[in-house]
Amino acid sequence: MLRFLISLCLMVAPVFSSDLASLSDKDVGNGLKEALVQGVGKAVGQLSATDGFLGNPKVKIPLPPSMAKAENLMRQIGMGKYADQLVTTMNRAAESAVTEAKPILLDGIKKMTLQDAKAILTGPDDSATQYFRKTSGDAIVTKFLPKVKAATTKVKLADDYNKFAGPAAQFGLINKEDADLDQYITHKAVDGLFLMMAEQEKAIRADPIGQTSKLLRTVFGALKP
Repeated sequence: MLRFLISLCLMVAPVFSSDLASLSDKDVGNGLKEALVQGVGKAVGQLSATDGFLGNPKVKIPLPPSMAKAENLMRQIGMGKYADQLVTTMNRAAESAVTEAKPILLDGIKKMTLQDAKAILTGPDDSATQYFRKTSGDAIVTKFLPKVKAATTKVKLADDYNKFAGPAAQFGLINKEDADLDQYITHKAVDGLFLMMAEQEKAIRADPIGQTSKLLRTVFGALKP
């Protein structure tokens, strides 16, 4: 069936190398899945490490936007340490939760159809990431939330939040939608995960020859113009 996929790729993108047509259906399918497994593993591994979120400006979870004025006020009156502690705790919760995504994403790879593979191979640099967000995003949020809640409860995040948010609420500086920090952290963590997955996917597409797997180099190298 993937032989048919190869033909479609050549029709819609004639600049692709003719080397792709010489690969077996099995090799093409295995190469694509190997690339996706590699991207998932690296993204989850990076984010689940200490400072995976906190130390990466691209995915670091800030205080909710409506708390920006409150944060400035707290820092002006010498309560900046509460803001810093809250940000650290939020990001630690995300780091502890992100490992829950790996089995969900790997299951998504197993269930990938020919149509999915076609869209990924002929799509933009983040087409696989878009596929995962569509097919697995809700499941990942559901898995993350209990882990985030456990992490925030363990370190008494609610207490820290109350210290910070209490005075801010008196000044009307916090929106109601930011009251549930567990939901906020969860969705930010999921966004960060997909951002890092997109970066891994783009790197593999941009430099297939630099990959350690011979099969991966062969399959994605054949897709290079």
